[in-house]
Amino acid sequence: MVAENFGLKGPRGWAFRGVAVDAPPGSLVTIEGPSGSGRTCLLLALTGRMRAGEGHAEVGGLPLPRKMAAVRRISALGPVPGVSDLDPALTVAEHLRERALLQRRFDGSPLAFLRPRAERTAASRARVRAALDTAGLDLETLPKAGRTSVRDLERLEALRLSIALALIGEPRLLAVDDTDLKLAGTDRAEVWALLRSIAGRGTTVLAVCSESPGDTLTIRTTGTADGPAAGGRPAATADAAATTKTDTEKGAADALAETGRA
Repeated sequence: MVAENFGLKGPRGWAFRGVAVDAPPGSLVTIEGPSGSGRTCLLLALTGRMRAGEGHAEVGGLPLPRKMAAVRRISALGPVPGVSDLDPALTVAEHLRERALLQRRFDGSPLAFLRPRAERTAASRARVRAALDTAGLDLETLPKAGRTSVRDLERLEALRLSIALALIGEPRLLAVDDTDLKLAGTDRAEVWALLRSIAGRGTTVLAVCSESPGDTLTIRTTGTADGPAAGGRPAATADAAATTKTDTEKGAADALAETGRA
């Protein structure tokens, strides 16, 4: 994942601007900053789900924004509020079954449909089991195993489920929003250990957080009261890993509304 002078502007100003990052495959990249500082917009732009209007980026050698659809095919979203939310009324098993069916319907090779149904079903189940193992989610530890409703999951369990669903597609890039939200102490450490292990398998991980664990390639964003809507300029931060300019929460929301979430 490479970006240079990458930026996205909405009606009220820049959601982010001047982003520069160079991450080899298997990197753990964090987007660190306060809520409303353009973090989610940047995550969606780098996964081909929002159209940036300035600069250049590539994911897996695919240029953005020209090859957004192709980038979407090799990337997957974990939890992103308002975009890939879990349905609280569905059970864990229903979520897994639905994702597996969608994977077979839309992402599988046409030749795969020529294989016997039993073989396709076994392959799909194996893929789901592998995703659950990688995400560290053991269904037997849940209150009602696979019949447990999403609304009854703890925050860490729901996060693991969202990541498992994303991994069913075997993406080259995994994006996770609000990684450390409502997590403390041991649970937060478990999540970062999980993301490191996924990156260690060769999948690049892009994670939004309020505080980076410190051993990642970090893009830092910062909100400001003097955003463009108020007549000021976006704030900017910089470190050796990346440089980012961001707008206020209103600017980020407007940019998201303008470009869409699909």
